[in-house]
Order: sequence, then structure tokens, then C-alpha cells
Amino acid sequence: MRSVLCACVAVALGAAVLTGQKPAERQEWIQLFNGRNLDGWTPKIRGYALGENYADTFRVVDGVLQANYDKYTTFDNKFGHLFYSRQKFSHYIVAAEYRFVGTQVPGGPEWAIRNNGLMLHSQAPETMGKDQDFPISVEMQLLGGLPNGKPRSTANMCSPGTQVFINDVMVKGHCLNSKSQTYAGDVWVRVEVEVRGGERITHRIDGQTVLEYERPTIGGGEVNGFDPAIKVDGKLLTEGYIAIQAESHPTEFRKIELRNLAGK
Repeated sequence: MRSVLCACVAVALGAAVLTGQKPAERQEWIQLFNGRNLDGWTPKIRGYALGENYADTFRVVDGVLQANYDKYTTFDNKFGHLFYSRQKFSHYIVAAEYRFVGTQVPGGPEWAIRNNGLMLHSQAPETMGKDQDFPISVEMQLLGGLPNGKPRSTANMCSPGTQVFINDVMVKGHCLNSKSQTYAGDVWVRVEVEVRGGERITHRIDGQTVLEYERPTIGGGEVNGFDPAIKVDGKLLTEGYIAIQAESHPTEFRKIELRNLAGK
């Protein structure tokens, strides 16, 4: 029985080679975060020039990428983003393993406690204004449970300078909650988001879809300090850059990886 099984596997692998396709189990993730340093990533912090990593906000410690505020005295609306700046993507799955640690830096807004995000289809980092707070993008919002014990989903959607649709109806409001459970404490959480150009975006946790929407489009508010030439309301977003946030609560990422679906 074992020899027959091995033969079948060999035939299947050979067929995959002949057709130019990879077996599903051999499809590789691109590691956007290399576990050693910030190579390929560029910080943009409100009030500072592109590339200036104020107070060492973004750093790698013991193989973990941190958004850290131990060198801050107060937050002072220094909203930060760390862009994977080597290339933009159109059709892809991006996954992140994250957790919240410690306490919020003094001066951070209440809504930003245990709050971070994956910015999708973002504008190019070099097009952000010096005092711009958030990139024009669609955000997979990452949230942790609060001490009050109330339900607080993660893998939500927020829309800085954008709009999305569900069944051809524009979503009202800035954020849309997913149907995920609450993740409290310092537990590691893995989220995945599948982006299909300007067609559809799907948020998943543990392989389960928790939110889905369509047609990411520039428009709406919730972003300040932008160049009006960049915010072309009504423009469908079919590609863009990926970033993580620094919104005043310490956050760690031990993995950020991407599977490129372009052409599939």
C-alpha cells in the first residue's frame, strides 16, 4: 500500500511540473518581514519626513517587529505607519501574526488602546504629506480585548480616505466590524486577508471568513493632511502598498508574509 501511495504522489508531482503548476502544499509565502531587521520597510510618522523613524518607534527585537513607545514622553498624535516599500501588489493574500503588549503611551486616544492595523492598497509612502495622519487605504483593523470584558472583534474594516461596498451598496461609517471572537491578553493572533484587485477583499481568521466586501474606492473622510492631487474621489483601488500601524499601543508582529496571486 505504501509503495502504491508513493507512486501516486510521484505521478502527481510530475504532472505538476509538466503543467508548470506547483502542488498546493509547495506554494511558498514571501516573507515580507525577515525576522532580523527592517530591510524593505520604510517608516512614515506624522510630522516627520519619510524614512525618519522618530524615537525608534519601529524596531526588531529578538526576531519580533515592534511598534514601541518607550522613548516617547507623550504620543502627541504622532500616528505612524511602516510601509513594505519594495513593491505594490494587486492580487494577494497577506497574513500577519500579532499581539498587543504593555500599556498605551500617555496622550494616545482612547480608541487606539490595543489597536493596530494592516493597511491595504495604500497610496505610495512618498506621496503622503508630512503632517498626514493616515495613508489613503483600506485597513484591516486589528483590535485586542479590553479590561471591561465587552466583546471586541478584530479583523474589522476601516476606511481612511476610502469607501467600500457590500452587494453594490456603499458601507456607511468609517469602520465595519467583523464576526470574529474577542482576543484578550497578550495572545498571538494570525489574520489573513485576501485582496482581489478592485473586486473583492476577504478577511479570515483560522481559515474562517469573518468579513467580506467589494470595490475599494477612494472617497470619504477620516484622513487629514493629504495632497488633494492624490485623493481622487471615485477612483477604484486596484493595487497599492501594504503597511502596519503605530497608533499609540505597543504591538508586536512575529510574522508578516504574502502569497502573490497576480495572474491566477
